[in-house]
Amino acid sequence: MKLKAAVTLAKSADFSIRELELEGPRAGEILVRVVASGMCHTDLVVRDQHYPFPLPGVLGHEGAGVVEAVGDGVTKVAPGDHVVMSYGGCGRCHQCLQGEPAYCREFVDENLGAVRLDGSVLYAGANGPVHGNFFQQSSFASCAICREQNVVKVPQDIDLEILGPLGCGVQTGAGAVMNTFKAEAGASLVVFGAGSVGLSGIMAAHAVGCSVIVAVDVIPNRLAMALDLGATHVLDASGTTDVVADLLDMTDGGADFSLEATGLPDVLRQAVECLNSRGVCGILGAPALGTEVTLDVNSLLFGRTVRGIIEGDIVPDIFIPRLIELYRQGRFPFDRLVTFYELDEINQAAHDSESGKVIKPVIRMPR
Repeated sequence: MKLKAAVTLAKSADFSIRELELEGPRAGEILVRVVASGMCHTDLVVRDQHYPFPLPGVLGHEGAGVVEAVGDGVTKVAPGDHVVMSYGGCGRCHQCLQGEPAYCREFVDENLGAVRLDGSVLYAGANGPVHGNFFQQSSFASCAICREQNVVKVPQDIDLEILGPLGCGVQTGAGAVMNTFKAEAGASLVVFGAGSVGLSGIMAAHAVGCSVIVAVDVIPNRLAMALDLGATHVLDASGTTDVVADLLDMTDGGADFSLEATGLPDVLRQAVECLNSRGVCGILGAPALGTEVTLDVNSLLFGRTVRGIIEGDIVPDIFIPRLIELYRQGRFPFDRLVTFYELDEINQAAHDSESGKVIKPVIRMPR
């Protein structure tokens, strides 16, 4: 079958809209007609090859669409079902079997391996093979191949165009607060970086009743959005000489939790130093491989914790429906983060995301 896709041809190159060939689903696979796909920071990180992925390739990993066909052995969904595609795990390793697929032993191969299970390349282009299977979906395309492990059936009365970001960025921020921290009513949280991940954490903190929620950023419109979505305080980091001192004051001596969503080492240090003596800092930012950070050991010695968080520690089949129900109730308005672009506007979407003009670009696919 023929499809349209945004192809990454070379490191840091603009996306190029191309027509590709794709086989139907093989055993264990699902063919999804993509309605829309969120653009995540990780797409741009991989475009720029900060994380290795073979090129040319099709990125995109926040896809939502309609099941067109299923391969042999698939029982979870059927043609016509509405689905959100998320990340994949092997389903066999110790972490997967313990209900922690985000820490799958094969996570890198499963999500950045760029080939099907049998080792074959997903697409054929005019100039040769084009890699896919990015996060088991490559959803910057009008059709995607995914598997049962990374597809979530969703209600058909919710607009599919807004649901894709639940598959990565939104679930990561919200899951960090609700699953990793298990934040309770009255807790305090500082979020560094008020993009889609950070703002999702703020919405989750508001939903569970955190009493002090601070957003730290340098972009005024994002700080304004944070206040609208439940932040009790905001801090423009460009307008202060001592971020940590200001945050300690706002949180009455230190926060219970902090989220670092910028990927900047200096900001990570601030996220640790603004905690109270037994606070927990969650790392969500994705810097280039090899990025190092310096911390004062004594800031950790007295009980502080720093831990990395992948995909919000969530199981997609459980957590995504919960977020949808919170959205129905008006308690998790993640649709307010979204700005729509057509597929042929994808490079503008990337530029607007990187400049901070928009929070969550969502790419509509041609009908």
